[in-house]
Amino acid sequence: MILPVLGLIVGIVLGLVSPVLIPMVYSKFFSVALLASLDAVFGGLRAAVNEKFDDAVFISGFFTNALLAAFLVYVGDRLGIDLYYVALLTFGFRMFQNLAVLRRSLLRKHRNCS
Repeated sequence: MILPVLGLIVGIVLGLVSPVLIPMVYSKFFSVALLASLDAVFGGLRAAVNEKFDDAVFISGFFTNALLAAFLVYVGDRLGIDLYYVALLTFGFRMFQNLAVLRRSLLRKHRNCS
C-alpha cells in the first residue's frame, strides 16, 4: 500500500514544484489522462487495502488507462466529436466507485480492529 501513496505524494510535490504550463490545445488530453491515472491510483489503493495489490497490474493499468484516454480524445478530436466527455464520465465514475469501496474497506477493517 505504501507504493501507490508514495507515488501520489511524489507526483503532487513534483507538480507543485515544477513550473510546467500546458498549452490549451493539449488541455483535453492531459485532463483526461490525469483522471485516468487517478483512477488507477485509487484502484491500486483499493487493491492494497483488500490485500490483492500486484505492482505489475498497477503499473500496466496506470499507463494503459492514460494512453487509452488520450487516444480517445485524439480520435474524437479528429472526428469532431467530443469523446473526452465519455472518458471523463467513465474514469470519473470508476474513481468515485473505487474511493467508495476503499472507504468501506477501511471502515470495516477499523471496526474489526476495535
